Amino acid sequence: MHFYETCPYLKFAHFTANQAILGALEGASRVHVIDFSLKQGMQWPALMQALALRPGGPPAFRLTGIGPPQPDNTDVLQQVGWKLARLAEAIGVEFEFRGFVAKSLADVEPSILELLPSEVEAVAVNSVFELHRLLARPGAIDKVLTSIKAMNPKIVTVVEQEANHNGAVFLDRFNEALHYYSTMFDSLESSGLTQPNSQDVLMSEMYLGRQICNVVACEGTDRVERHETLTQWRTRMSSSGFDPVHLGSNAFMQAKMLLAVIAGGDGYQVEESDGCLMLGWHTRPLIATSAWQLNPTDS
Repeated sequence: MHFYETCPYLKFAHFTANQAILGALEGASRVHVIDFSLKQGMQWPALMQALALRPGGPPAFRLTGIGPPQPDNTDVLQQVGWKLARLAEAIGVEFEFRGFVAKSLADVEPSILELLPSEVEAVAVNSVFELHRLLARPGAIDKVLTSIKAMNPKIVTVVEQEANHNGAVFLDRFNEALHYYSTMFDSLESSGLTQPNSQDVLMSEMYLGRQICNVVACEGTDRVERHETLTQWRTRMSSSGFDPVHLGSNAFMQAKMLLAVIAGGDGYQVEESDGCLMLGWHTRPLIATSAWQLNPTDS
């Protein structure tokens, strides 16, 4: 929540992924979004409101949210589902929610998701800052990408940090993390979205600090912050049977307008890269949104 408020990275991630989902599911009477990173569910009110305004009436919206177990065993996913259900009722969207607790996305089998045939519902899979964590476990990313293909989605949206923190050489990883996170901290302190040294900024710096510690101080399966670049994700997704979906000039222009509203001033920059959208601070890209569909010859 604090990181969401202090800088536009998550807002940009949610907006660009939602734009891709809305475009891919246009005209479907039933939509089913499988969210690999539900957290507080902050991505979905905007999508639901957009669906509510669809000409001819909104589709039925089914949301499957996946999240890790909580230390105190509270059912956070269900609490998020209740809040979204109240919003859906208020805006006239037929809504269904199911939450699944999983320590790893690799533990989620498509068979438990109660997927309906593609002629009944259109499926979208959404992952924001999650897939890189699978790279700590041998074979985990391949298993999840195979599972995604079994879900037969019309679109897969992926947002990841634009950095290479998955190298085997410690010094290379340290230098990459130093440049990446110094830019991230600079954007936090200079953006003007919040007051310097506010609670939101301090908590955001703690959140990023935990990432840095994991990148440089952990090894083996304990090192889960294994960020990779868009180029590396393109290679992995393409070799796994996915084709890129161009996010389009309209999404690019709308993302720039969103940034002007929520961030204002100079500093943050939106870039288009072969159909993908990147958000960075000055000349350094920091996150990247890409969208994918099943290769028809591979599905």
